[in-house]
Amino acid sequence: MSTETAVSPGMMANADHAEPNYIAIWIYLAVLTVLELVVAYAPIPKAAMVGGLVGLAFAKAILVAMYFMHLRFERRTLAIIACIPIILVTFLTFMLVPDLSTRIYARHHMGEVVRMEHALGKDVSGPNSNKDF
Repeated sequence: MSTETAVSPGMMANADHAEPNYIAIWIYLAVLTVLELVVAYAPIPKAAMVGGLVGLAFAKAILVAMYFMHLRFERRTLAIIACIPIILVTFLTFMLVPDLSTRIYARHHMGEVVRMEHALGKDVSGPNSNKDF
């Protein structure tokens, strides 16, 4: 009696790669976490801190996706599908920046008008006042 099992192409693709060293990847993730703590408590400008933390979080997410989710051993099309949300988030963030920056500008300058009104004791906003903000 022969005991042959049917092997699908997906099973062959998974059997072709060597098992990754999960302990080494865990150590890399731990080192990146320590670096995040160093960056968070370092006396650096806020923009550099945020950029560093986002970059380190992105590196950790890539490590987890590539090895623990086994995307490194999948076909390229699956990797492209996994990258689409990153592209969309980046695109939508840059599309919102002009709108968000004008809202911050309007609030900042509206506060100056309110302080000026308080200091002068009269209405200086004119016919197009934006008191609804």
